[in-house]
Amino acid sequence: MSKAVGILTNLGKMLLVLFLVTFGITVLVRLLPGDPVSTLLPFGSPEQLDALRKELGLDKNVFQYYFSWLKDFVRGDFGTYYNTNAEGGTPVSSMIAQTLPRTLLLMLYTTFVSLAFSIPLGILLAYRAQTKLDKTVSNILFGISSIPNFAIGLALAYLLGVKFDLLNPLGYVPISDGFGEHVKSMIMPVISLSLGTIATFTRLLRVDTISTLKEDFVTMASSKGLSNRWILWRHVFRPSSLTLLTSAALTMASLIGGAVVIESVFALNGFGMFLAMSIVVRQYLAIQSLVAIVAIAFILFNLIVDVLYAVIDPRVRNHRGA
Repeated sequence: MSKAVGILTNLGKMLLVLFLVTFGITVLVRLLPGDPVSTLLPFGSPEQLDALRKELGLDKNVFQYYFSWLKDFVRGDFGTYYNTNAEGGTPVSSMIAQTLPRTLLLMLYTTFVSLAFSIPLGILLAYRAQTKLDKTVSNILFGISSIPNFAIGLALAYLLGVKFDLLNPLGYVPISDGFGEHVKSMIMPVISLSLGTIATFTRLLRVDTISTLKEDFVTMASSKGLSNRWILWRHVFRPSSLTLLTSAALTMASLIGGAVVIESVFALNGFGMFLAMSIVVRQYLAIQSLVAIVAIAFILFNLIVDVLYAVIDPRVRNHRGA
């Protein structure tokens, strides 16, 4: 019974967060200066402007507009992306279907590469804490984390794409056109986003691992004659990875923000770039739906973290069951 109440409570909190985010965006976009209808149809007749204003729901108050959008969103109607002419537009859902897979792949590749490098590096630095290796690598990671990802992207595009002509710096190649070419098109964007993430993940895991190494159960395992490698991976890594797990899950969703710039630098035309362009040209319905999808992604990743917490650390599961 208590578990069911806890689940319903968490679900209620998440729905409240989703409502606050989406309604907040509704208020913010309505407060933007200028007339979005005139932006979408700069040469439209008064009749066309009035018709588009009604179609967008801008003739309604903010509450009527929000709940009208919400009803359509729940039914899978994400609105229309209007062209700057009188010929209608493109369904937002079809544009999401085209752009979202590119950004999802970019996020997955970035997270995988970041974890693949940061986990062994973080554990190594913790095991060699306060040594010359630890201090040198930590300083390098601190320097990397201070460099904006767009600066890394521009440097890679110039060096690998222009100066040495090793990779094409522009455009996205789908997997259907060849996995090798697809990987090549994603190398520079993934490196641009991964370097800072690797630095952050490594430093988080290093700090938590150093703390775990001081625990009594680690001393007990060492006194039993277990190898250092077994102690590190079996007894130290699991409790030390909780902060890293949270950071990785939240980074997956927040990478959409970084993807806006990186997708622009490398002309990937993904979800992040789609959201940025929707804001620039005042596509209200598209903005609403895209922000809602990002908010849902954050909620889902938080749910995944809660589940994995209980799997990795039994103390969390036992506490919830108490």
